[in-house]
Amino acid sequence: MKRPPPLDPLPRRDLLALGLTLGAGAVASVFVRPARAQALDLAAAITTYAAGAVVREGRVRLDVATLVDNGNVVPVTVSVDSPMTAADHVTGIALFNERNPQRDVARFELGPRAGRATVSTRIRLATSQQLVAVARMNDGSCWLQRVDVIVTLAACIE
Repeated sequence: MKRPPPLDPLPRRDLLALGLTLGAGAVASVFVRPARAQALDLAAAITTYAAGAVVREGRVRLDVATLVDNGNVVPVTVSVDSPMTAADHVTGIALFNERNPQRDVARFELGPRAGRATVSTRIRLATSQQLVAVARMNDGSCWLQRVDVIVTLAACIE
């Protein structure tokens, strides 16, 4: 019985070129796909919090350092331009991030008896990213501010 001829093995150079091509494609997909998915996740989290309301820029002030040395403890203050009366007040403030494992950083519920629409906390940031503060008003409107934060020493990486 006659055996079939052996398959010609790929020359080493061709095999190396194929590996480099596939490796570059894998690296490109790792860097490109998550960035797009993260932006979509952030937009979806904001839309969910706004409950279908149009989210506009303004009335919200997000105070956070734009250059952070250590992402483990980042002080953040969010204030909203509101008289905090029964007729016009903030019902909630939410803080979202772009690249942490969870999009919601913090949520605060307020009412007219709060006196001022200002909240402060400390958060952890996994890496350099965008933070978004969203305020929900009693009339159903939502307002936001975005801030890009550069983190030199990352925190909460999985």
